[in-house]
Amino acid sequence: MKIRTMTMEDYEQVHTLWMGISGFGIRSIDDSKTGVDKFLKRNPTTSVVAEDNGKVVGCILCGHDGRRGCLYHVCVNPEYRNHGIGKSMVEFCMEALKKEEINKVSIIAFTKNEIGNKFWKKLGWEFREDLNYYDLTINTENITVFNP
Repeated sequence: MKIRTMTMEDYEQVHTLWMGISGFGIRSIDDSKTGVDKFLKRNPTTSVVAEDNGKVVGCILCGHDGRRGCLYHVCVNPEYRNHGIGKSMVEFCMEALKKEEINKVSIIAFTKNEIGNKFWKKLGWEFREDLNYYDLTINTENITVFNP
């Protein structure tokens, strides 16, 4: 298993991985090839893929705004779960963020994502009950579609 920085050459396999995960939400603009290219150009060293013999089996989009890091689309192919791949990818992202002097990181997990929420608790991430999360859609064409 190889854990490495994600590049745009990985996009097709990453997108295929996203589409194969039940309940995964894909945004029409942000998760398009153009949207991911924009994200990776802004954050060229912090996103990660896990690959097995050239096949992408895990991915995290990771970026920061100069102050706080954020993980997006953390996923591992269901056939490869429970082997430490997710944890290894998170550790990769944390090291990349530390190199960029980022001191705090957040992840947003849907409340109905039981697998994801168990994963974050197991890794020791703190569930926050002291804040509210607000969202405003500026571009209504950027819709989220959830995989069946």
